[in-house]
Amino acid sequence: MSQTTARRADARRTPEARTTFRCAECGWSAPKWVGRCGECQAWGTVAEDAGPGAGGPRTAAVAPTRAPARPIHEIDVEAAAARPTGVDELDRVLGGGLVPGAVVLMAGEPGVGKSTLLLDVAARAARGGRRVLYVTGEESAAQVRLRAGRIHALDPQLLLADENDLGTVLGHVEAVDPQLLVLDSVQTVSSAQVDGAAGGVAQVREVAASLIAVAKSRGMPVVLVGHVTKDGSVAGPRTLEHLVDVVCQFEGERHSRLRLLRATKNRYGPTDEVGCFDLSERGIVGLADPSGLFTSRLTADVPGTCLTVTLEGRRPLAAEVQALVAPSVVPNPRRTTSGVDSSRLAMVLAVLQRRLGARLADQDVYVSTVGGARVVEPAADLALALAAVGGRENQPVHTGLVAVGEVGLAGEIRPVPGVGRRLAEAARLGCTRAVVPAGALDDVSVPDGLHAIEVGDLAAAVRAGLADPV
Repeated sequence: MSQTTARRADARRTPEARTTFRCAECGWSAPKWVGRCGECQAWGTVAEDAGPGAGGPRTAAVAPTRAPARPIHEIDVEAAAARPTGVDELDRVLGGGLVPGAVVLMAGEPGVGKSTLLLDVAARAARGGRRVLYVTGEESAAQVRLRAGRIHALDPQLLLADENDLGTVLGHVEAVDPQLLVLDSVQTVSSAQVDGAAGGVAQVREVAASLIAVAKSRGMPVVLVGHVTKDGSVAGPRTLEHLVDVVCQFEGERHSRLRLLRATKNRYGPTDEVGCFDLSERGIVGLADPSGLFTSRLTADVPGTCLTVTLEGRRPLAAEVQALVAPSVVPNPRRTTSGVDSSRLAMVLAVLQRRLGARLADQDVYVSTVGGARVVEPAADLALALAAVGGRENQPVHTGLVAVGEVGLAGEIRPVPGVGRRLAEAARLGCTRAVVPAGALDDVSVPDGLHAIEVGDLAAAVRAGLADPV
């Protein structure tokens, strides 16, 4: 066959004969299979795409099967009203409760308390008269029963099943007709109609799509438990987060009782609310006032301690910063932190030594927060600086003092957002004196009983903060 004849034969080939490989994470396509996506750099996500060719779309129009399109003002909004779960902190994050037909993805590290929280939510819904189906794919039914007995989550309306097959789970939904479904977890359930092991990209997508379809058709809220990867993101395809209505992240240090719940995506409410929980042997309890966990109960003023107020979303939380400064016996002084960003500490210490003349180069500095609080926002810089200077000079801060502000490299105190909410929380805790950046009190109402002092630099902050400034 001549070259001209071969080119004509190639031109006559139909587009359907060409094979395309597509990434399940980002949609990047390639003419041949590769192990790593060229766009998102994910491994093992490129598979053969069985999509339509260039000959045109395959789907034809059909008549609406469920309900015809209606004017928007005729849609019943009561059907989408949120129903409280009985856990106030969870309702705060969800935007009022669970919406009928909503699918919520609860992600978090192992042992953080996801299953305990959802078992408590399921029991509260059952006590409220709703039939709840709790499906576990990670534990046996007996193990879940033991946890339920420990946290007093037993109710006849709470039905429990341990299944790993998607078809069987859907069969349980048909037989039970629940008003709330909890699946723990989405990565442990697989479908026999899809190739691949449980937790794979195709399996997770199929399980999520099937449960979302059931939730929307029945008006039944569904809560899915999701695993996380090493970097803390939700495991599985990225489309999982796009398919569900709400994505919640459950966070907490392993050695701390505090647990924080955040919504990274919420179609029914805000995403800047934070729920606080206390995890103990008796279960998990919502904390309406978590500030007491992060402050010490010392009656005497101790050098090296200072109170600040951080913002978790829109929620102010008080935290106490403690600094111990001692002469170093090694050539390179130690800088040890717990609950505080080490780079922020190094910057604040450098500013104190250069701009204020504080002698810290030959001192070991140990900084920690009370109660395992995580203080990472720049608004805690001023409290960190006052604690370090007070610890170095053995001078306590004023009784009832709270410090809020960011420290700049030039020694200036920069403004921070939410000063009004921070001062209100400090006044509620009994603080009587506040050190804030200059200009922070413009258009801010200072609570009664709280004396606020505006400072422009570190020197003024030390004079206003320390009881006997050097």
